[in-house]
Amino acid sequence: MAIDILSNLKYREGSRKPRKRIGRGQGSGHGGTATRGHKGAGARSGNKHRAWFEGGQMPLVRRIPKFGFRNPFRKEFQIVNIKQLEALVEKGCFTDGKVAPESLHNVGAVSKRNIPVKILGEGEIKSKLEVSAHAFAKSAVQKIESAGGKAVVITGCPPAASQ
Repeated sequence: MAIDILSNLKYREGSRKPRKRIGRGQGSGHGGTATRGHKGAGARSGNKHRAWFEGGQMPLVRRIPKFGFRNPFRKEFQIVNIKQLEALVEKGCFTDGKVAPESLHNVGAVSKRNIPVKILGEGEIKSKLEVSAHAFAKSAVQKIESAGGKAVVITGCPPAASQ
């Protein structure tokens, strides 16, 4: 048995086929119609079939059932709860008492700069904070103001991400 070294290596028998040489006459074994079949669009030059074309049968996208509704005008928000704000205050993240989407991104409460932030009212807040966000739940505004703080609604779109 020969030892396999780099200069001795060969492909296994039958693992590699010669390529089809199409349109090179009868002696090639692929003469005549050149593997295109007889007549029809596929036999003509210039024919292109789209990847999703299914030979005239009812296409998959039309066969499967459709349901539901996707609102094209849906606004996506990043959610921050009041209890998260309180936890961040206890950690010492907002020493100046001002909370903005940029500062929430810096401390890791929201992951993206370019998606608006909405403050929800889950939990309790004891700290007096001036919270700026794109949207607020009514309960969140009530809890922030009852703690002596202020809820400021930011109008307009957030800046595009520069990441």
